[in-house]
Amino acid sequence: MEAKNEVKGRIQEKAEELFMQYGIRSVSMDDIAAQLGMSKKTLYQYFNDKDKLVDVVVDAELDKGRCECAACLQYSKNAVEEIFFTMEHIANQFSQMNPVLLFDLEKFHPASFQKFLRHKNEFLLEIVRKNIERGIAEELFRPEINADIISRFRIESVMMAFNLSVFPAKKYSLLEVTQEIIDHYLYGLATIKGHKLILKYKEQRKKIQYENKN
Repeated sequence: MEAKNEVKGRIQEKAEELFMQYGIRSVSMDDIAAQLGMSKKTLYQYFNDKDKLVDVVVDAELDKGRCECAACLQYSKNAVEEIFFTMEHIANQFSQMNPVLLFDLEKFHPASFQKFLRHKNEFLLEIVRKNIERGIAEELFRPEINADIISRFRIESVMMAFNLSVFPAKKYSLLEVTQEIIDHYLYGLATIKGHKLILKYKEQRKKIQYENKN
């Protein structure tokens, strides 16, 4: 018999997959149970309501995000490379994400949305600020930059990509919008030395993408 933790893990994984693809509101507990080939009664033995399941999925996503940020910092040679590593993680995540997800989270699961906001406004803000300070120390980012102001600008610009009134999903790709915003941010930070490094990493990235396609 499948262990309880394994069943719970499968439910959480499937719920995350469906939420990412379709948003939260449009995915019912019936849908999740059907996708897993189990009864709704069995599903409710592990998660007594959808709100609890959403909360667990959000916790797991935020934990994963924190681990990815730590890895980007640990393995990057400089502040520019740290941002490029971050872009790779974002590309993997946002290529599968429905932009309506955050709207659904805010409107229908406010407690879980508050967790996301704390993560954004505390953890992510500090990560961005430290990256800016690192880049200034490495002479890759302009020394006159106000790290506090620009880190807040960066965090809020992330949210702009999810604003469906500005970037309707039928016209804009979440991933494409996010990458354009990051490019704009990164070039705005860079010194001439940093600019050259950005171009170098972009060329390396294009080469890897080309090799992966062929």
